[in-house]
Amino acid sequence: MKKIKFNLFLIVGALTLTMSSCTDDLDIKSDDPLVFLSDEFFEQPDAYRQGLAGVYGNLSLTGTTGAGSSNIQGIDAGTSQYGRCLWYLQNLSTDEVLWSYENDPGTREIQRNIWTASNPIFRGMYGRGMFQVALVNEFLRQTTPEKLASRGITSQSEIDEINDFRNEVKVLRALAYYHLMDLFGKAAFNDENSALGVAGPQYDRSQLFAYIESELNSVIPNLKAPRTNEYGRVDQAVARMILAKIYLNAQVYIGQDRLADCVTQCNQVIAGGYTLNPNYLNNFTADNHLSSEMIFSLQSDGVATQNYGPTTVMINGQVGSIEQNGTALGVGSGGWGGALRLRKQFVEKFEGSDFANDDRNTIISGVRNIDISDVANRDQGYILAKFSNRTSSGVAGINSTFVDTDFPLFRLADVYLMYAECAARGAAGASLSQAVTYVNALRERANNGNTAANISANELTLDFILDERSRELHWEGHRRQDLIRFGKYTGGSYNWAWKGNGSNGIAISANLALFPIPTASLAANPNLTQNPGY
Repeated sequence: MKKIKFNLFLIVGALTLTMSSCTDDLDIKSDDPLVFLSDEFFEQPDAYRQGLAGVYGNLSLTGTTGAGSSNIQGIDAGTSQYGRCLWYLQNLSTDEVLWSYENDPGTREIQRNIWTASNPIFRGMYGRGMFQVALVNEFLRQTTPEKLASRGITSQSEIDEINDFRNEVKVLRALAYYHLMDLFGKAAFNDENSALGVAGPQYDRSQLFAYIESELNSVIPNLKAPRTNEYGRVDQAVARMILAKIYLNAQVYIGQDRLADCVTQCNQVIAGGYTLNPNYLNNFTADNHLSSEMIFSLQSDGVATQNYGPTTVMINGQVGSIEQNGTALGVGSGGWGGALRLRKQFVEKFEGSDFANDDRNTIISGVRNIDISDVANRDQGYILAKFSNRTSSGVAGINSTFVDTDFPLFRLADVYLMYAECAARGAAGASLSQAVTYVNALRERANNGNTAANISANELTLDFILDERSRELHWEGHRRQDLIRFGKYTGGSYNWAWKGNGSNGIAISANLALFPIPTASLAANPNLTQNPGY
């Protein structure tokens, strides 16, 4: 399957005029003479498909003039890229990874859990999420039956296709609100019916949860069946993955047990025809869009969608300062000079004979010390080799900096582990024996069919699942959420290197389970209030 082509250069022009109700607090800049989502735009051939690609493009691209540009003012491109900001907040703030260059704005505070509301990475994530909402809202306003009729769109096949586009972007809007709900606990709410030029009201987690649930349940029957849409586009399985995620975390979000609903959604996704890729690492290669396991990804392409997104960061950052192993990963031999290293507590999850031949264990130790006493010393701490800018057959990506590797936001292995967690927590409808089967399928895949590392039902404990999720899904944007759900993120029951700014880790306060609303957003929208403790 081919990747869709993005046209983020089209996302310009009329924003400050037609979408100000959503974007005033984002400082979106319009620096291109083209006008996106306007009557003039829709006079162009294939305009509706281009408009759809523009909305998808906001998940990967940041501006109109290349990888170094950002249409969110005041921060650089990398700090405003959707997937990179998500990765910073969900992984860099946890026990899995450290960033060496702490002069990069915002990174030191994130990875030491000492952030404030002025952190630019929060502004980038919140701004990019709200920009996604704004784009979807305007696309929906411009594709109503009335608008289509006024433009002479009468072909039923064309109308049906545009309606498919409308359903897809509604899921993208729900995805953005899901991430905002998870990370910040609240957001300004706007939809296509909101008044223009008026700041959106604040929705808390309960309101956002209800909206996301209702929106997705209403749109699922009208989406394409799993694996029948173009790669990189939304289908029923993507919508069900978002539902499964909010149900899995419902106790955190709204104080309710919705695990039975999570099981239902997991079963639906599993029935969608996805299968585990026989080779674990082929989920993280330059041709991972071919993987039978991929449910939804954030796309990257070394030419067409150059960006400083999560996979470009991870692959270049994986290259060791000592090892100079970038060529093996399909980038420059020195990469980014040892930008990323592993915290000790993550490395220890792969200790023991069960993991000696585990394909998920791509940790490189060499002559390195496992401990990182000095974050700036790039020779300390082990490194990782999970992601690659080479294809499954070993061919290097077309660009040695900007990678071809997509970021796997949702894949089947996660569904198996969500189901297993629900079973371990006693959820109605979840079979413990089926859960063990799913976990062992992952372990056998990781061990090339060998069953020596398989588990029994009495080993399927919550502590096991939390560790297994890290072994299977590390660096994929899940860890912070998982630690919070298991009660291991704040407090001091589980510490990791540099947690709370202590070299061996110290307890952190409960309010850090939510990130603060960015200072700039509070100043721009009087309806927003700050989270407690900030």
